[in-house]
Amino acid sequence: GFERAGDETGGDALAALRPADIAILVNSRTEANAVRAALAAGGVRSVYLSDQESVFASPQAAELQQWLAACAEPDDDGLLRAALATPCLGLDWAALDRLRHDELEWEERVLQFRSYRQLWRRQGVLPMLRRLLGDFGVPRRLLGGEEGGTGAGSDGERALTDLLHLAELLQHASVALDGEHALIRHLAEQRADAGNGDDARKLRLESDADLVQVVTVHKSKGLEYPLVFLPFACTCRQVDPDDLPIKLHEAAGALRLVLEPQGDDIAQADRERLGEDLRKLYVALTRARHATWIGVAPVEKLELSALGYLLAGSASIATDALADALAALRGDCAHIAVEPAPAPAGERFAPRVARSEIGAAREPRRAVREFWWIASYSALRTAEAEGVAAEVIAAGTAPTAEPVPPAAETPAEETFAETLAEAPGSPAAPAGDQRLHRFARGPGPGTFLHELLEWAAREGFGRVLAAPERARDMIARRCAVRGWSQWTEALTRWLLDFIATPLPLPGGDSTRLADLAGARPEMEFWFETHRADLVRLDALVRAHTLGAAPRPELAPGRLNGMLKGFIDLVFEHQGRYYVADYKSNWLGPDDAAYTPAAMRDAVLAKRYELQYVLYLFALHRLLKSRLPDYDYDRHVGGAVYLFLRGSHAPTRGVHAERPPRALIEALDAEFGMVAAVGEVR
Repeated sequence: GFERAGDETGGDALAALRPADIAILVNSRTEANAVRAALAAGGVRSVYLSDQESVFASPQAAELQQWLAACAEPDDDGLLRAALATPCLGLDWAALDRLRHDELEWEERVLQFRSYRQLWRRQGVLPMLRRLLGDFGVPRRLLGGEEGGTGAGSDGERALTDLLHLAELLQHASVALDGEHALIRHLAEQRADAGNGDDARKLRLESDADLVQVVTVHKSKGLEYPLVFLPFACTCRQVDPDDLPIKLHEAAGALRLVLEPQGDDIAQADRERLGEDLRKLYVALTRARHATWIGVAPVEKLELSALGYLLAGSASIATDALADALAALRGDCAHIAVEPAPAPAGERFAPRVARSEIGAAREPRRAVREFWWIASYSALRTAEAEGVAAEVIAAGTAPTAEPVPPAAETPAEETFAETLAEAPGSPAAPAGDQRLHRFARGPGPGTFLHELLEWAAREGFGRVLAAPERARDMIARRCAVRGWSQWTEALTRWLLDFIATPLPLPGGDSTRLADLAGARPEMEFWFETHRADLVRLDALVRAHTLGAAPRPELAPGRLNGMLKGFIDLVFEHQGRYYVADYKSNWLGPDDAAYTPAAMRDAVLAKRYELQYVLYLFALHRLLKSRLPDYDYDRHVGGAVYLFLRGSHAPTRGVHAERPPRALIEALDAEFGMVAAVGEVR
């Protein structure tokens, strides 16, 4: 009901009352929550301020930890699903359920969080989190800017302020931490120790908008507010004998902790509590510049409170005597009024909204240059691919702030990227044999088949073949998660048969996976590149592989920094070393589709020959650094590309080639002879 407030006697002009002029003093968060709920019901926005509140204790800190975990490990289905289900991201039940059934939509989310991880590594956690918030429309929803938004009544601005505050604190902390997981661990530790923070961790005021301030009495000490309300002036918390240890002070002022109260220890502790309450009441009553409203009611044990002590000392106050006690306290002071509390009118507050014009976003005037980056085969693009090459800088142009998309970080990512263009398809019912022609198609199923073979390689192909039940149990668990349980038996038969089938090698020899000893799955490699020209690199590969057959050309560009990759399998057979790669491409509905010509065409169309040339070059660099008598012609056997769906065709689904020594030596010159392969794992 206030329209104007000001100090008339002091000569100041009267000003319209704003919500920010009001402070409501409370003793605890419980009282604050009750006050804020009542204010919100009337359309009044408020903020709670306490000396004890840390932003790391907010619900948003827990959500943020889940987001960071998913960004650090986007291929972990459990972490990603937990992050997507957090309230602030706002995905409804229908959207979350679709992610369980729609393979394409799930793959889009995986790619989205992989891009967040790359942005995290390139620019920091703060830019990454700001992009994430924008992509999911979090600010608009929390501020009530769209249907279903949280809005002020649900404390949306508080949540957004906490998220931005946490993002800033994490950005500062990341300077002294190494890697994503170190920052996640730091956040977890800060959340566990949220009560022992410095001022930087205290909750911030949401904005400069008009907000009623709900403040603890302790926090208000030394501050001044135009108008103050004390709705809980009659409450107190009497000392409980079971609330150990009991704190007492000796006559000299020394603190004494009592574990077994005796005599008048409890009474003394309660007297000290009353003394502290009186000091707090004094602080509360002296915070207002213009007026203070004190809520008084005939509550039980009113005389134990600080206000009750002022009214009647230690004597009890009867309900019908409260009005007389208040009148006696008022005396003849003209500045104190004793009035009944107004009845609730059900009105809602309509704040005055100041409109401001938002200007256009500022744009940088110069390009941010980055001349060093990490590339991988899976991100190289042909000139016919959409857009420009994704992993290279166009020749003769200055790179931008983010010159290239990220290289694959894990073997699963590399497989996923390779199969991304493959048309998806749901699995049909198995045909009753161990063939995969009816199995699902697309990046998800391709990664799934790779993971089965990776597991078998790490277990040992021979041991898997000797213990088929272990393979069946593993496949059954993985199929159940994807909803492919009807394929458990067919996939088990296919895997065991694939391991036991002789596979042709370059030069006419053959071997079984089950007979390989010491095969190395998912070998990661890195080697330096110094402005390697992709046009020259492409010309070399096309001239020396597959009879110089026509194929899509690579887009012009350069590689400068590091080239990395993951080789599905590296193995040795009769003194020669080979690289093998699993391909889940669907070439046709039956075994007849997997002819040498069809597989050769697929290799040319997808530029797989460029991939295995780079893999063999990495193997060449590694062997040259490890074998004293290394010779390419004697030690390198070549590349074996296994089209998994054609494993029962007469070709066994194998495309094999051994590039000539001249090509490898030319690549040595192109990439720089001083570079060396470093096997990471």
